[in-house]
Amino acid sequence: MDAEITVDDLTADLAPAVARLCAEALDLPEDAAEAAVVVDTLWARATAARPVVALGAYREGELVGVLIGSMAAGEPGLGHVDLVAVAPAHRRRGVGRALIRGAERRLGDRGVTEVLLAGNPPYYAWPGIDVRYTPAVCAALALGYRQDRTAWNMTADLSYAGSPALRSTEAAEQRLAGQGVTVRRAEPADVPALAEFARSTFGGSWDAELTESVGRPGAGCHLAERDGAVLGFAAYGSSRPSWFGPMGTAPAAEGSGIGGVLLRRCLRDQHDAGLTSAQIGWVGPVPFYSLSAGARIERVFFLYRRALDR
Repeated sequence: MDAEITVDDLTADLAPAVARLCAEALDLPEDAAEAAVVVDTLWARATAARPVVALGAYREGELVGVLIGSMAAGEPGLGHVDLVAVAPAHRRRGVGRALIRGAERRLGDRGVTEVLLAGNPPYYAWPGIDVRYTPAVCAALALGYRQDRTAWNMTADLSYAGSPALRSTEAAEQRLAGQGVTVRRAEPADVPALAEFARSTFGGSWDAELTESVGRPGAGCHLAERDGAVLGFAAYGSSRPSWFGPMGTAPAAEGSGIGGVLLRRCLRDQHDAGLTSAQIGWVGPVPFYSLSAGARIERVFFLYRRALDR
């Protein structure tokens, strides 16, 4: 008979142990390789507006599973389960169930009425559950969660010199310069203008993602401007070094080629950092990324939600 599972709050000093467990438990190599970054992104960036719940599952004193959840900034009734990882030797023994139920109780105590198994931008590692994590999909359904959305990533191949993702932008930049448009790497001094442009043009949480992309190791951002006014941006690495996004172009500048230039400048940075592929996260305009960078749909995610019992 299995020993009892105990769920307790994790303390910051356990972060290395949590990262090691996730590196072992995340079956997809691209996730396992960035386990430490994922844990840091989801756990260490808690704020008063976006509190985090971090739980560990123990069996006979051994850490066998972890969960990181959060509340949605500006939406106090919503909670998110951002990460669940169970050590391979302890799967299908109730660990994941115990962690999720523990998170539901703690989030409920903070006023949450509905829990999403979905990413909580601006700090997320996945849009939802990758369909290849079959045990996680089964657990979500068994726990009463219902699928309400599907999301996908596209992969840009950075592994060879002739990749469409690495096409030169020099000619396009010269053409834009002839129209008075400057394309350059964003600096920390650009963050206020970039954040304001993102908020006023697109809303959402892109302003915070841009803030995390500029001037940080493993991250970056490029922008286009005319007469000091931002016309577009593209960023990468705000949550994971191998992920691209967000990007946006002012409606008045759509069709100018700015987006393709900014995208490929970022992908070139990621290639130069040693990456052989980049994930374009939570994609909207599939044709644009296919045409501009030869990207293909690869990772597909199911997003789930459940109203908490009262």
